[in-house]
This record gives sequence, C-alpha cells and structure tokens, in this order.
Amino acid sequence: MYGGSGADSIYDTALDLVFGGSGNDTVVGTAYNHADTVYGGSGNDTIESYEGLDTVYGGSGADFIYNTALDAVMEHASNLSVVPYSAGWSDLGGWDAVWQEQSPDAAGIVTSENVTAIKCTNTLLRSEHGDQHLVGLGLENIIAVAMPDAVLVADMSKAQEVKQVVTRLKTGGVHQAETFPKDHRPWGWFETLAIRGRFQVKRILVNPGASLSLQSHHHRSEHWIVVEGTAKVTINEAVKIVTEGQSVYIPLGAVHRMQNPGKMPMVLIEVQTGAYLGEDDIIRYEDQYARS
Repeated sequence: MYGGSGADSIYDTALDLVFGGSGNDTVVGTAYNHADTVYGGSGNDTIESYEGLDTVYGGSGADFIYNTALDAVMEHASNLSVVPYSAGWSDLGGWDAVWQEQSPDAAGIVTSENVTAIKCTNTLLRSEHGDQHLVGLGLENIIAVAMPDAVLVADMSKAQEVKQVVTRLKTGGVHQAETFPKDHRPWGWFETLAIRGRFQVKRILVNPGASLSLQSHHHRSEHWIVVEGTAKVTINEAVKIVTEGQSVYIPLGAVHRMQNPGKMPMVLIEVQTGAYLGEDDIIRYEDQYARS
C-alpha cells in the first residue's frame, strides 16, 4: 500500500483516476521534463538518485520523500505557483478511499477487471495482473488486492494500518516491501518476469520516439527479442533496425542503446545473464534525460 507492491498499485490507481488512461506516464514524464526547472542543475539526477534527494532535502533524502506527505515535499521548491481549488478532493490515502471514490454498487462492492464477486458486501476486489483472476466468496468489509508478486487481504476498518504491514515486511527482509513489479522510467517502463541467481527476464516498453541511454554493463550480457513494434539498436559502432520476431545479442561490456523510432509503443523481452544483475551496473555515455 505505502511501499513495494501495494504502493505501486494505489499509485497507478490514483494517477489513472486523476488523469485517465496512462496516469503514470503523465506524472513520470512531467517530472523528468521539468525536474531541472524545479530543482536546478541536473534535476533528473535529483529525482532518480538517492544522492540527489539527499542534496535537495538534507540527510536521508530518500527516506524523507517516501515517508512525508507531498505538500511537505513541495515546500522545498521556491519557484512554484498555486491556485485555490474548491471542488471535491481525496488524496486516496488508503484502499478504503479507493473503494469510496470508485462508487460502490448497491451491495457496496467495487471490482476491477479479472474479478468475480459472489455474495459479497462492502468489499473492494482488485486484480492488478491480466493473467490473475481474483474471486471473492461471501466476503464482508474486506479489501483484497492481488498483485503479480503479493496479495493483500485486510479488514476494511484496518485500511490505514497497512503501513505497519509494510514496516514489518521490511524488517523481515521481504523484497516485495521495497521493490515494484513495474518500474516507470521517462522513456516507458519495465517489469521483471523471472529472476534467479544468474539470469533475469524483463518485459520492456519504450514509448514512441523515446530512447534509453547509451550504456554498458560490467557484469551482464543481454539478449533482446522484439515482440511488438520496431527497435533501433546500437551495439558499439553498428546501428540496425530490429522488427517483431527478430532478436539481437548484446555482449558483456558492449556500448549499446535501444530506441523506438516508430509511432507505436515498442515492446521487447530482455534476457540478462551474468554474475550480477543489479540496476546499478550501468555506465551511461549519453542520455536525453540528463541522467548520469
């Protein structure tokens, strides 16, 4: 709810309710496009790195961001303008608020797609994955949210206590409390489909006209298979077009980049192999979003 899978889910829900459709892309894209204006200098690094957060907010900047209300965060920006807002407002601070704002039916039931509710009352049922069908039978005053990597089931009256659950999961070293199934970036998003000791499989979506940074890795090689759209791929000095059904191999240490030159989203499956698969194993040489 406030971290890990639950945070990602309510974040998606809130943004889509506000902006309609792809709310994540609206907010993430805007944040990167205007980061330099708000924070000065390399604002994109500020948003993306813990070190940048520490610089702007002092001390443990990352903890400040994740544990502080948005209005307190924005107080640190000196060049913002505000206007009065008199319509209804909810900050969707809990799953009970999501239930309320999505207009429960006569039985008090709110459901997403891929959900079946049978003899339930005053219940929120959400499935956050197209291949996962959630069924509620005889439930009353229950919140049930099924994510690809975790499931939350809670009494509606305990919705505001979910943050305590996240704290307990973090203490127990449960990775779902701190990592999101889908990671949004200025160029699109990626999600991990499978991960083991020496390999990881990702699905990556690149928006039309967007580009990942020109980069290399010390510890992994990659294999890219395009499944939707067209990719423009750079590997060292070679540049080639890779279309649906085609693949390309990125050797360990090779300087590479993927771009979407088309007018439709491009989706590829990435298979990483190597001794270390962390997101911090990256050297950037060029980046249109000014990340280092």
